[in-house]
Amino acid sequence: MRIRAIIHPSEEGDYWAEAPALPGCITEKDIMEEVMANLKDAIEG
Repeated sequence: MRIRAIIHPSEEGDYWAEAPALPGCITEKDIMEEVMANLKDAIEG
């Protein structure tokens, strides 16, 4: 299954990501690779 994710830059210089199809599925990290890995874990959970 594919779930759309949206990654946003924050004002502080890091990133936050959300999966709109999964309410509350949001993560934030300093590095793009980390935010993507955290979001993948959150979606799988």
